[in-house]
Amino acid sequence: MRQVFTHTAWAAERVDSYERLEFLGDSVLSLCITTELYRRFPDFAEGHLARLRAYIVSRATCARVAAKLGLGKLLREQAGLGKEAGDALQLQSNPNVLADLTEALIGAVYVTFGYAAVRPAVVEAFEEHIRYAESSYIDHKTELQEHLARNSQSVSYKVLRYSGPPHNREFEIEAGVDGEVLGHGLGTSKKRAEQEAAAEALHELQTRARRAARRARLRGPRSRRPAEEGAVAEGAAADAPAEVD
Repeated sequence: MRQVFTHTAWAAERVDSYERLEFLGDSVLSLCITTELYRRFPDFAEGHLARLRAYIVSRATCARVAAKLGLGKLLREQAGLGKEAGDALQLQSNPNVLADLTEALIGAVYVTFGYAAVRPAVVEAFEEHIRYAESSYIDHKTELQEHLARNSQSVSYKVLRYSGPPHNREFEIEAGVDGEVLGHGLGTSKKRAEQEAAAEALHELQTRARRAARRARLRGPRSRRPAEEGAVAEGAAADAPAEVD
């Protein structure tokens, strides 16, 4: 638990912070949610399952789970009355830090108790978000377009094939971002197939961004103050998908 709530700037060595547990917890979270979706929705196609997972394991959702579990408060309590207490007060409500804490905690539970114990705990913690994703329509085309607009990029959709009679056709569509194909979608209409392709492309871009951010953190100086990192993290959190009413 001490390592789960040890920010990088407070650790003598980076390996003593929550980063390694966060790295592990990221994959464990994805496996837990993927397994649950696969079992719970046997009639959902691969693209639909990918769309649900992209929302459920997003940074924004992880931050909401952390807030509900009170992980920000635990971060402050772990810092105690030492010199880290002031930094912890600033970081306890930062969305990216909260998301990190959720993944680090999942990693710690996995290391301590194993997958059989962590999977139902993760499903319970994320249950309301699983139900929301399944029952609510999320416009991934708009989300993707807004995400790309921040980097002056654009997306195009191309029909690869369609089959079946007019009343029961299936379309396959690819989503390309600046000429690179990042997503494929299948659907009984072009609109549905485009949504699936957009969801896959958005998930790929978010995965790349997270890897790049992790590499940057590993390359960056350890001396950066948490307050500075918090400001950077809040800007990055704006890219995370939000719930749609």
